Amino acid sequence: MHPIYLLENPFIPAHVTYTWALCIALIVVAFVATRKLSVYPGRLQNVTEVIIGGFDNLLNEIMGPHGRKFFPLIATLGLFIFFSNFMGAFAGMKSPTSDINTTVALALVVFFSTHVVGIKTHGFQYIKQFLGPVWWLAPLMLPIEIVSHLSRPLSLAFRLFGNIKGGDLVLIILLVLVPLIVPMPIMALKLFVYIVQTFVFVLLSMMYIAGAMEEAH
Repeated sequence: MHPIYLLENPFIPAHVTYTWALCIALIVVAFVATRKLSVYPGRLQNVTEVIIGGFDNLLNEIMGPHGRKFFPLIATLGLFIFFSNFMGAFAGMKSPTSDINTTVALALVVFFSTHVVGIKTHGFQYIKQFLGPVWWLAPLMLPIEIVSHLSRPLSLAFRLFGNIKGGDLVLIILLVLVPLIVPMPIMALKLFVYIVQTFVFVLLSMMYIAGAMEEAH
């Protein structure tokens, strides 16, 4: 049976509607949190600073000081993915990341960003990363590297989609079968999955971009 969503529209797919709703909500929260910055922050500013500081520390650990220029991309991906995942925990709402179209779009952003960064950093020398350590291995290494790089967005997209979609289906089934016993432990487990899947997507994105900036050896 097709689930009924609160923001469902016969002309617009549910994942698109919830994506726009989430984007608007994040923009509003960001505006309110930064509208009146204070030396003695309130609760919302405190929470915002903790989140921003967490992303900043993660970027420095994985990518080093040069990674800070990618902070807007990584932080936006992380916040959007986590709250997209979390939307599915509420009855009548759909996780945008439980739709393959959303996760493919996110993965393609990372894929193209990686290679744009590689080309901007190394110019045409970037192709050396695809040719292997010695010239006579190039005919073998080039197709392997191409397949490897093309598999990255597929891996990012299907891993996130599969975990979130599967978790939503399990929660729906358990709520129908045992609505009074299971929901709380399952909700705690789902929250853990949301955090882990966000972390994995962001971590792999940073590693791919950092790899594109490295010199070919």
